[in-house]
This record gives sequence, structure tokens and C-alpha cells, in this order.
Amino acid sequence: MNPPPHWVKYPRTPLLPWSPKADEDDLRLTDFSELLGKEVIVTEKLDGENTTLYREGLHARSLMSGAHPSRTWVGGLHGRIGALLPERWRVCGENMFAKHSLTYDDLASYYYVFSVWNEHDHCLNWDETKEWAALLELPTPPELYRGVFDEDRIRDLKVDTQRQEGFVLRSVEGFPFDAFARRVCKWVRPAHVQTSKHWMFETLVPNRLAQNPSRARRGPMP
Repeated sequence: MNPPPHWVKYPRTPLLPWSPKADEDDLRLTDFSELLGKEVIVTEKLDGENTTLYREGLHARSLMSGAHPSRTWVGGLHGRIGALLPERWRVCGENMFAKHSLTYDDLASYYYVFSVWNEHDHCLNWDETKEWAALLELPTPPELYRGVFDEDRIRDLKVDTQRQEGFVLRSVEGFPFDAFARRVCKWVRPAHVQTSKHWMFETLVPNRLAQNPSRARRGPMP
């Protein structure tokens, strides 16, 4: 069965010019003109599976993604919250149930929201995104910086490459889908993938939720 026409594959996120990860097919953001003078938010890049939720269903990066044990939990989540989503809206986030290259033992949830899109294919601003996450009782990724775009300050951000994959930068204000590659970019640690096989073909190792909620890895509540 073909997916509904309004289902959208999450776009590839370009790398910042100074990001050390560099595969031959990686995209690079070299023009910051749409970020200059704008407020931006930088959040931790979590090492999970990009997953999109709609009112009527969900998919991983591929629109035709099938069943996998790591997707069982997020499928149950969708069963609980799918009806709360407006028609033709989508919530994009990270399915953190399974270990990929990094191990987590301090998660606030197995699903972290990083963007929400309305029926006009417009990404909501960051504060609205956090409001929706709170409504759905889901966390957003930890915030590392919020302020006017400043390349020097962004370059100086400290990343613990033993615990963090990297970070994602986006404009705080919302934007249309076709502006994604000019409003969103990322920094990824060197040699991020450290397994010989793709994580889906390894023995599934679940990440762990934080035992102390106050110490869970999450962004600030709105």
C-alpha cells in the first residue's frame, strides 16, 4: 500500500563547514545569509532513528519503513497520542529505544521531538514546537545555545564526543519546507559510526531511561 500523499520523507540535514564528519555524499551549508541576524537554537544531536508521526500513522526516514523490534515502543506511543495531532500535521523526532553507536542511560523518553509541521508544510517556530512537545508529554533535545547567530560562538560550543553525537542548529522562527536546507544544519563528531554492521542488523540493545527524572537528558520545558 502506498503512503498517503501528505506523508513526507524527512530531508537530509546539511553539515556545517567545520563539521569533521565528511562522507562523499554529505551536504554542506556554505551560505549563512538566511541565518545572519536571526535568533537560532542549537540542540544536542541524539543518536537515534529519525521518525515521523502523523494522525494516522508513522514512518522512519523511509516512507515504507517496515517493522523492527526497535520501533515497537514508538508504535505504542503513536497509538496513545496520534489522535491528538491535527490532520495533515506531522511531528518529527528521534526514536531512542535502541543503541546505535552511543549508549544512553539518562533518557527522559524514548522519543524526542525536534520539529512540528502544519498542514501547509510549514515548520513551527521553536517555542511552538516545545509547546506541542509538552502537550504530548514528550521532551525536546537538550539546548546548548540560544541567541542571535554568531559563527564564533557556534564554533566554540563544547561537545563531549564520548557522550554526544553532535548538535543541530536551526532558526528559532518557523520556515517553509523548501527553506529547510538553508535554515537547519548540523555538526557531527568525527568517525561517528563505530560499529562494523548497521545497528538494525546487530543484537538490539535498549537504551535506558533516567532513574532520576530531574537528571534526565531533556530540553527546558516551555
